[in-house]
Formats: sequence, C-alpha cells, structure tokens
Amino acid sequence: MIEIITKRTNKQRQDIKKTYKTLYGRDLVKDLKDELSGNFEKAIVGFMTDPAELDAQTLHKAFKGLGTDEETVIEVLASRDNAQIAALRAKYKELYGKELEDHIISETSGHFRRLLVSLVQGNRSEDNRVDDAKALVEAKELYEAGEKSWGTDESVFNKIIVSRSWPQLKATFKHYQDVAGYDIERSIQREFSGDIERGLLAVVRAGKSKPHFFARRLHDAMKGAGTDDEQLIRVVVNRAEIDMKEIKDAYMELYQISLIKAIEKDTSGDYRKLLIAAID
Repeated sequence: MIEIITKRTNKQRQDIKKTYKTLYGRDLVKDLKDELSGNFEKAIVGFMTDPAELDAQTLHKAFKGLGTDEETVIEVLASRDNAQIAALRAKYKELYGKELEDHIISETSGHFRRLLVSLVQGNRSEDNRVDDAKALVEAKELYEAGEKSWGTDESVFNKIIVSRSWPQLKATFKHYQDVAGYDIERSIQREFSGDIERGLLAVVRAGKSKPHFFARRLHDAMKGAGTDDEQLIRVVVNRAEIDMKEIKDAYMELYQISLIKAIEKDTSGDYRKLLIAAID
C-alpha cells in the first residue's frame, strides 16, 4: 500500500479511485477507512484525497467547534497560489453549501478578517517581472505606514502583501531592509499582535521562501511533548509532489537535523514508514 500510494502522483491516485469503483463497485477511500486506523489511516486517506478537497476539509474543520484554528487557516490561505485558491473555494461551496468567504467573515473579525478575505480572493499578481523602482517605493510606504508613524496603517500592509507577485514582494522586502535598517518581520512583530501579526508573518515568510515556511510548519508540528499529527500529515501530503526536496534542505539549514531523522524520532510503525517514503 505504501509503495503504490507514495510512488504515484495525486492525479494518478484519483484515477486509481475511479478505476477501483469501476472494477469493484466500491468506494476505495471508504474501504481504506474500514481496514486502517490511527495516524496511518489519516495519512493514507490524505494522500488519496484531491488537494482542493483536502484544503476545503481542513478549513471547515478549522472553523468548526468552539474556537477557530487560526494557525491552520493562515497556513493554507497564505501559501496557496491563485489556481489553488479558486479550486478550494469551488470545492468548499460544493461540499458545504456555503461560500468560504462567508464562513471567514462569520468566524473572524477586525484586520485579521480583512487579511483572510483578501487572500481568499486569489487575486495575487502572477506577473513575475520585478519593478525595482516600485519595490523601493512600496518598501518606503510600508515603513511609513508602520515603524515611522505614530500608529499603524494596516490597510497599506494588507494592500501590498496580499496583491503583489511573490518575486515583487521579495524585492520589496529586500528594499525594506535597506530603508528601515532591519527585516520587515521585525516591524510586523513590533507593530502588530495576535492573529493579524501571525497572518502577516505567514504571508511574508511564504513570500520569501515556501520551503522555509513549510520547514517551520513541520518543525512546529513535531516540537514539544506531543506531535501535531494532523499538521504533519497535511504538510507532507500537500508538498510531497511540489517542493519536498527543497523543504528537506531548508529543514536541515534551520534545525541542523534531517527531516527524516526528525520524523523517525516523533513517529512509529507503518505511519512512520509512509511519511518517510513520501518525503524520501
């Protein structure tokens, strides 16, 4: 099972599900759930789920219950590209009969709500050409809206950080270092607090380097007394076919231990074998 699932793309796994139903008249995921258990089951089912559907399920669960899991919502919306956001929104409406934006509005508030609503539009520029003069101007705008002012103009941060292309943002952040004398992350930590601080930091870190962003998410899932297996599974499943090699390199750079050794230390059994096969 591990060999088949980890050596196929998600598209191939979706084809396997369809063929399984054709041949046997049964739902493969349901059969897997009946036969498996624990974190191994959750990981296998994650790999067998369409990425947009998995994101929709993740966000719906994050909004469910007494409190919102803001960290998970931030992780998903800060790191997906326009096409992934569009697919997520469509799948969310299909599964739950409600617009994702409406759910965000009902479950969050203030500047954090505005940030999430902006991100869920999926309208980030995809023009990879960098306008260096504009990057300098906007670095100054961010500095003047935050550190240089008495009070913070949150709308300036929101406008620039959610709409500019990733290459353009990298140029802006580089100029910000020159303008302010320190990294923009420090300014966000000084000027904001709570969910909006965490949200902006996530977008900035994803903009600088998605491999480093996800390496931190994996480390967060495994640090401390217990492992956040849902987060660990989600990141491995989502990034296994995209940039896992770069994430492994980033993990080693940040924590001086290989990602495989970290997973070996914090997991066991077939669950461990599955995760290692997926990232190796």
